[in-house]
Amino acid sequence: MTPPTRTSLVRQWSAPHPTDLKLTLSALARGRGDPTVQILPSGFWRATRTPEGPGTQRIRTIASDRFEVTAWGPGAQWLIDRAPVLTGANDDHDGFPTHHEEMYRLHRSFQRMRTPCSQSVFEALFPTILEQKVTGREALSSYGRLVRYFGEPAPSVEQGPRLLLPPNPKIVEGTPTYVFHRANVERKRSSAIKVAASYAHRLEAAASTSDEAVRLALSQLPGVGPWSIAEVMTVAAGDADSVSVGDFHLKNWVSWNLVGEPRGTDEQMLQLLEPFRPFRGRVARLLQLGGSAPPKYGPRLTIQRRW
Repeated sequence: MTPPTRTSLVRQWSAPHPTDLKLTLSALARGRGDPTVQILPSGFWRATRTPEGPGTQRIRTIASDRFEVTAWGPGAQWLIDRAPVLTGANDDHDGFPTHHEEMYRLHRSFQRMRTPCSQSVFEALFPTILEQKVTGREALSSYGRLVRYFGEPAPSVEQGPRLLLPPNPKIVEGTPTYVFHRANVERKRSSAIKVAASYAHRLEAAASTSDEAVRLALSQLPGVGPWSIAEVMTVAAGDADSVSVGDFHLKNWVSWNLVGEPRGTDEQMLQLLEPFRPFRGRVARLLQLGGSAPPKYGPRLTIQRRW
């Protein structure tokens, strides 16, 4: 067991906008069993890799819209400096359109939900590729298996949860395909992950320049299409306008809630969301949080076992 890291850095700040910490940061967790994240009464705990090294952070509410972050490990200063951005400080959704009564109601109901910005591109891309063309349950299971396989402990904390770091890109790049296969990940997705890992340094460098640089870097990777780019941009760049074109369910949620049609297309979805720009991604998340589920037709997609 890794000895607890006793040295820590602490920072407090007041959020520039009303913020629900749990609702905002839950977007970073890959299911309840995510080995890298835990949401506890003591706060939001996260293990991550930074340009300065691995780190563990705890973010908690200490008063109304006033927060505190404590960070441990080599990446502590990096995490301390960027904690406000992580919790959605840059997500100002004043001016949200009012033309659709139900969407405006959802917006008001969840007005304290912000879009987090982790600035950790490969960390978001790894599980996103796992989610391609499979059920969410299957992808979460594969992610948990792989994180535990690599099994690198985060800087540990006395009286804190024992978290694991997201996979190290350098190690992922050289991992045999059979390891992914054991986690129910076929060659196509594992190959895309390994190629992405080989370009991880470029992805993180792009994150320090601009959102467009990140988007461009992602678009040049094989196996990373518009859906994956939108998913990563939402979390890693805090882009509240990214729309996951190609999502199996989203187009139907948008169609059902905005115009009452149970089935839609990506083209129709984009047309319906256009008046909500630059909050199209926020609309998508609001629908999934509080919208009405479209009617279900036909059999459900079953989980495929590949080992």
